[in-house]
Amino acid sequence: MEVKIEIIDTGYFYADGGAMFGAIPKTAWSRKYPSDEMNGCVLAMRSLLVQTADRCLLIDTGAGYKHLKSLSYYRFFGLKDLKEELRLRHISPDEITDVILTHLHFDHCGYCTLEEENKLQLAFPNATYWVREKQWHAFRRPHPLEEGSFFSEDMDLVEQSGKLCLVTDPQVLCPNISLLLADGHTSGQIVPLIQGGEESILFAGDVIPLLASVSLEWISAYDVYPIASYDEKVHLLELAVQGNYRMIFCHDAYAVSSKVKKTSGGLYLPDRDSIRNSLKDE
Repeated sequence: MEVKIEIIDTGYFYADGGAMFGAIPKTAWSRKYPSDEMNGCVLAMRSLLVQTADRCLLIDTGAGYKHLKSLSYYRFFGLKDLKEELRLRHISPDEITDVILTHLHFDHCGYCTLEEENKLQLAFPNATYWVREKQWHAFRRPHPLEEGSFFSEDMDLVEQSGKLCLVTDPQVLCPNISLLLADGHTSGQIVPLIQGGEESILFAGDVIPLLASVSLEWISAYDVYPIASYDEKVHLLELAVQGNYRMIFCHDAYAVSSKVKKTSGGLYLPDRDSIRNSLKDE
């Protein structure tokens, strides 16, 4: 079976534009990303469904439903039930063999557990959950600047089930999927690379969450380690150029993916001819 890749948008929320673009002034970023009258930018929560001959994998799961009230200032909307999205594709949640989590902020792993009949349940009970060990330590002992992004109930049951697998080094998960590593936005991220389909796909997560984030200096104020973010962006963009990989933007509500090119002056830019602006293009 050829590798089959599908993008699933699990919903949207608003983030402050000043936070999303950090030190970049609004006069600059507003030309590349729209905002509303409250300076709110619509962000997607993008998951990836990957099917191989013997595995059915999810990359990130979106926010789910558990934290909507406590996080109401993000103004979530258009939420989709990930289990229902799988069923529409004739896939049972029990058939998911692996869940790869780029990191453990609520908008990337919240759907790992669900509240059903007043009890937490694993959303994908037969899956192995892949998390970077460094990220797990950050999750369990968060810095005060980051602790608001972590919710223990997203992952406690995963750990208790014995299905948590901590990644320490880059590795080949299966013949078509490699787990690359990155830091910056948070300590210990995973960057999945999927090869073997029509195109090779690099799921950059929050290292490069938006098309506009391809610009090296455009680093979010949400990034805990901005200097590391810069260095990791250079590394991933160089990989994307050399491998001709298509990069998925996990949070861009307007541009789903793009290839990347490098100018003679050393700048990395989206390949304008390769940008996919709609899920209908996928």
